[in-house]
Amino acid sequence: MMGKSLLETVMGLVVLIVAIGFLFTAVNTAQISAVQGYEVEAAFLKVGGLQKGSDVRMNGIKIGTVQDSRLDPVTYDAVVSMTIRPDLKLPSDTVASIVSGGLIGGKYVRLEPGADRENFLAAGGRIEVTKDFKSLEDQVGEIIFLATGGEGN
Repeated sequence: MMGKSLLETVMGLVVLIVAIGFLFTAVNTAQISAVQGYEVEAAFLKVGGLQKGSDVRMNGIKIGTVQDSRLDPVTYDAVVSMTIRPDLKLPSDTVASIVSGGLIGGKYVRLEPGADRENFLAAGGRIEVTKDFKSLEDQVGEIIFLATGGEGN
């Protein structure tokens, strides 16, 4: 009897150590800390549920954090404020889009660097070229429209 309870205790400790290891790895690779740096903004027609603290990524690598989103009272656009790492200079013709991290993943801002290597966005600058968020319903609607030849009744 004594050997069985000792074995169960050892197995319980092994499981606990493995769980702590997974948690430690997840916290270190998740990059959940806010990025410190300079702020830029971009205006979108739809943000699709983008939230404060969401990632700003370029080529799949986190380079910033969404700080805030607000409604412009004049244009009624959704203005998203982002903080970008201070060691990265964004070309003035950078394109911003809001994309989904998958079917159940959260939304994030994807930045595509432009070709202008002489003019860069300054702190407080605005990304002028944006692509709005396309929901799954929007994408399915486009596919159906293309599949039916775009003919409406």
